[in-house]
Amino acid sequence: MRYLLPILLACLLHAEPAIVTDVKKTGLDPARLALIPARLKTFVDEGKAAGMVTLVARHGHVAAIDAVGYTDFASKKAIQADAMFQLHSMTKPVVCLGVMMLQEEGLVNLADPIEKHLPEFRGQQVLDGTTLRKPARLVTLRDLMTHTSGMILNPPPGIGELHGALHKTLAEVVLVESQQPLLFDPGTRWSYSNTGIAALARLIEVKSGMAFEKFLATRIFAPLGMVDTYIYPPKEKWHRMPVAYVVKDGKTIPYTSDPLGEGAMKFRDGAKYPLPEGGLYSTVADLFRLYQMMLNGGQLDGVRIVSKATVDLMTANHTGVLPGAAAGMSAALGWTYLRDPAAALTLLSAGTYGHGGRYGTYCFLDPKRDMIGIFMIHREGGSDEKNAFVAMSVAAVVD
Repeated sequence: MRYLLPILLACLLHAEPAIVTDVKKTGLDPARLALIPARLKTFVDEGKAAGMVTLVARHGHVAAIDAVGYTDFASKKAIQADAMFQLHSMTKPVVCLGVMMLQEEGLVNLADPIEKHLPEFRGQQVLDGTTLRKPARLVTLRDLMTHTSGMILNPPPGIGELHGALHKTLAEVVLVESQQPLLFDPGTRWSYSNTGIAALARLIEVKSGMAFEKFLATRIFAPLGMVDTYIYPPKEKWHRMPVAYVVKDGKTIPYTSDPLGEGAMKFRDGAKYPLPEGGLYSTVADLFRLYQMMLNGGQLDGVRIVSKATVDLMTANHTGVLPGAAAGMSAALGWTYLRDPAAALTLLSAGTYGHGGRYGTYCFLDPKRDMIGIFMIHREGGSDEKNAFVAMSVAAVVD
């Protein structure tokens, strides 16, 4: 009963984000916004991308939703704005949001060593050359959220097929990954880690008493009215997912070699592993609600998910300049953080946070401009379309 009222309220208030009748009140130039789908269509015409769905919002209003191209090259069926996409690593900030909710309830602290809550992590060691030694300090929750833990990128040999088979439980996977040596002392460098995010998801299960996917569904998605966001999408919505493609030898072809693409696990049918490092499916409409909640300081339509203090902490620069990070970039908690736009060669403001996904999806939240951009595509390899979308979206700001 504790969460029933916010969930019911969100369901009553939820509606697809409407295109505003007067785009100018967003401070965005409608003529410039109209150039975005025209430019993206050229990528479709050139055979580089089958279809894309984009959303641009500012000051809490959606200025444009565009669906460009097709669900697949073969049928040339027009892609719809409600298409559901695999978010892959755009899932990571949602996992970290769940951990922040646990901190607000006093169940965890970001400074806690992960071994305090998951004892399988006790006794971790660093692989230093060819020898193992104790780390300079223990891995903390913040290390896991900022990719500074030293944990390896992907599941190790023995369960290396996990991302294609999804055949083990989250508890089984994290147990194996907890026994792998660290690559470096925690906090000394940045190194992307899917295994670290899996550990955070297991933490959510242990501390909340709920399955990871149930926690997200009941504590985040339902209260926000996110009706098309899932770890395990229902069969009646499978038809809304575009074909996944990959660029190989300069050609864009169906991604049949990837079980998560056009293989056996595309819809997660029969999966045991919830893939917290990249398992979510969603739409631009649902993601807008999640991201607007963040820009609003933790609440949307009268439903509060976290406090403003938590949002501020989550979206701060936590790593500064570290070896391994991209030029101009740092890490927030679960988000990438734009520290220096000039170094990163982007029009976005310093302090912008966001995330991308393996199949080319991307979002940015620019607090200084009070702006959201969402780019959805199902194609691994290449980023020209995304880069064009970001630049043209920001260039549409006129106030």
